[in-house]
Amino acid sequence: MLDVDREAITDGPITRTLLVLAAPLLVQNLVQVGQQLIDTLFLGRHSVEAVAAVGLNFPVVTLISVMTIGVMVGTQVLVSQRVGADELVAGRRAAVNGTALGIVAGAIVGIAAFFLAQEGMALFGAKELTTQYAAEYLAIYALFLPVLAASDVIEGGFVGWGDSRAALYINLLAVVVNVVLDPFLIFGWGPAPELGVAGAALATGLGYGCGFLLGLGMFVTGRDGFALTREVLVFDLEDCREIVDIGWPTAGQYTASQAARVLMVGVVSAVGGSPAIAAYTVGARISSVAFVPAMGLQKAAQSMIGQNLGADRPERARQTTWTGVAIAAGALTLVGLVQLAIPETLSEIAMPEAEPHEIELAAQYLVILALGYWAIGSTYLLQAGFNGARRTRTSLIASLAQYWVVRLPLALVLAYPLGFDVQGVFWAVTLSNAAIAVGLGAYYHYETTEGMNRQAVAAAQSASD
Repeated sequence: MLDVDREAITDGPITRTLLVLAAPLLVQNLVQVGQQLIDTLFLGRHSVEAVAAVGLNFPVVTLISVMTIGVMVGTQVLVSQRVGADELVAGRRAAVNGTALGIVAGAIVGIAAFFLAQEGMALFGAKELTTQYAAEYLAIYALFLPVLAASDVIEGGFVGWGDSRAALYINLLAVVVNVVLDPFLIFGWGPAPELGVAGAALATGLGYGCGFLLGLGMFVTGRDGFALTREVLVFDLEDCREIVDIGWPTAGQYTASQAARVLMVGVVSAVGGSPAIAAYTVGARISSVAFVPAMGLQKAAQSMIGQNLGADRPERARQTTWTGVAIAAGALTLVGLVQLAIPETLSEIAMPEAEPHEIELAAQYLVILALGYWAIGSTYLLQAGFNGARRTRTSLIASLAQYWVVRLPLALVLAYPLGFDVQGVFWAVTLSNAAIAVGLGAYYHYETTEGMNRQAVAAAQSASD
């Protein structure tokens, strides 16, 4: 796999550098999506209730991970800007303090989620068996949240430094361990106990525990100058303050979006019952493949934009954003065309034991989702443009509008007064994606014309002084 040095991030060809930096992250995300799909395939052979249980957990798991995501983004942006300004010791110190913050946040949220798992899952109103499975999954997952948080933040530090391959290695090990353990812990192969849905959660936790140990090992031994040395093993209150200041809007963004997705699951359940939840789960899992190019490009672009702003290159940061938007929108359009061609086949693979009407419903959702994939790609990269400039609050506001102003109200209107039933809920997802992409693109053009990136350069220089 091609390497990218720090000089290329601020001086090399934008398209090539962005793609080379994003390539390991794209593979990393593919591996993660593969793990999710394999989980779904194994659980689909267990029962439809098992698939629905993981579907209920999909937004909840992300919701309880929002603090971790905020710390990870804050760490990545801060490290990237300091590296761009050639403040390498301060960049490594920020990674240390970010990892400590991630562990603390993961522990607090994980303990709360563990004790509230049963009551929380019961709020969805699903069938008793589905609720039981969902609570078991959430309780086990929550126990591993501090480890997952530490792993994610270390990844953010490596990516901010410009070493995206390290993030790939961490996730590759985590997913390999997870996939290998899945059949043993779900079905009780060999000497392992048969744990069902709880086994899938345990396999995920153990896998990411191994990934964290690998990330810590690489940080201790050092890669491309990113090393855990004695001089950076200090608590720095200002580092923590900056990480929180950059990251809290991202945590708020994910909280708002995932809370809305939790309510969307409730709406789907109320409108269409368990078959609709299963279809929604299949759509979420398979459509997550479409996010792969966008998520990899977003992380890479955030680092490139942050380092260019730290190096006083605001125009190059703007060009990086629009280049990323074009690449992501084009790539996701191609993925959408493939999904439009074979929605029934994808649904049958994901739910081999499902009834024909369940397959048909899942296929309908996949078709509706595919029509808006271009918008998902555009939004990810536009948010990277704002995030890299420390404007994470703008991404927060955009997500609030997308989910709470457009998606949820539109889903309710289409499902009930207009009588489109669960298909109306599905259409609300795609229409809200398109609306936010167009609006955010127009606003990014306006803000950069008015000097947003120049202000970000001044803020980064002021913080370093």
